[in-house]
Amino acid sequence: MTAQDQVFAKCAWRLIPFIVLLYVINYLDRVNVGFAALTMNQELGISPTSYGLSGSLLFVGYMLFQVPAVLILERFGARRTVFFILLTWGAISASNALIQGETSLYIVRFLLGVAEAGFFPGMVYYLTLWFPTTYRARVNAYFYSGIPLAFVIGGPLSSLILQMDGIAGLRGWQWLFVIEGLPACFLAFAALRLLPDGPRQAKWLTPEEQAIVTSRVSADDKAEQRSLWPALQDLRVIALGLAYAGWQFGFYGLGLWLPQIIQSMGFSNLANGFVTAVPFLAAIVAMQLWSRSSDARGERIWHVGIAALVSACGFAAASVASIVGSNVGVVIALTFAAAGLISYMPPFLSLPPTFLGGTAAAGGIGLVSSLGRIGAVLGPTMVGHLLETTGDYSAAMAAMAGGQVLAAAIVLGMSRLSGPLKPALPGKA
Repeated sequence: MTAQDQVFAKCAWRLIPFIVLLYVINYLDRVNVGFAALTMNQELGISPTSYGLSGSLLFVGYMLFQVPAVLILERFGARRTVFFILLTWGAISASNALIQGETSLYIVRFLLGVAEAGFFPGMVYYLTLWFPTTYRARVNAYFYSGIPLAFVIGGPLSSLILQMDGIAGLRGWQWLFVIEGLPACFLAFAALRLLPDGPRQAKWLTPEEQAIVTSRVSADDKAEQRSLWPALQDLRVIALGLAYAGWQFGFYGLGLWLPQIIQSMGFSNLANGFVTAVPFLAAIVAMQLWSRSSDARGERIWHVGIAALVSACGFAAASVASIVGSNVGVVIALTFAAAGLISYMPPFLSLPPTFLGGTAAAGGIGLVSSLGRIGAVLGPTMVGHLLETTGDYSAAMAAMAGGQVLAAAIVLGMSRLSGPLKPALPGKA
């Protein structure tokens, strides 16, 4: 390991574990409604379509505020911005326990989307300040491991919390929102100490180490665009946003409905969380191997496209298995779908900084993430509608496969664009 590698490893050890913890809480607070719905929907009379719509409304709020939120982080720094985001989303997430019916569900989920809007794109941008391109996919993989970990840890945890039904006069689903929402409020104060605004503000780096990080990141920056408004009109940014929308259609269709898909197979609420964790355990391993391959080859486009096609095949196979009534087949197929979905993101997140820098990177990443939420808005609602229409999940799984095919087609089609997004052939740097 070279001296530079040691410095970046030091940065990773100081930053990544805490950021991953925050992302686990972030994603858990976003999708724990899927476990709450196992009992909440029947108790409050919430229909599948209304539940799906509530998931979509979260992403409407998320989509509207992403670009402004990440620009605020770029302007005022990570410490204060993340502190405010954590404090707000934690309080709103816990307030889901006050839901009385469909209308209050819609309002609280929309507000949660607004509160969480800046965290994900803000952290993607924040990591570009610390790590050059050659580390980017691996670092993104560490960060993105927060999502499968949220299922691996949160699934069993949520199932256990649901067993607290009746304690202190609260239903199990109410305890679920309170217990999993409040930690974000406490972590907000830890963020003030653990997230320096940049390498120059990191007291745990020596002046020489600070110079190594900033000079290497600066030297590695080959950005074509640094101005905000041209970046927001860049065809590559828009194309990446639409590809992300296709991916999100399947990802959140699965993420918000997986506990109910597992429940439909006859598993108890307690067993549900453990079965739900299985696809994402496999996804963690697949993502780490795929991101290292992307960095080693210096290639992004094919790694994104192939991962999307693997998830499409997994969803298509799950649809067929559902039609023939094979529960084991559905779980195995969804494991492949989850592996492809999660492996897609580290190389995908490495694409915008290859041609965007500074404020353009902050705004561009925000716009890609914002456009992607179109898929997150449509996915959960579409699953609910198809479930009510057909009575099972087979059609919904086929639709989610279509979203992944669209994502792969757009990203692979970007080989026609000039610049750093033009892909190498598979196996070549």
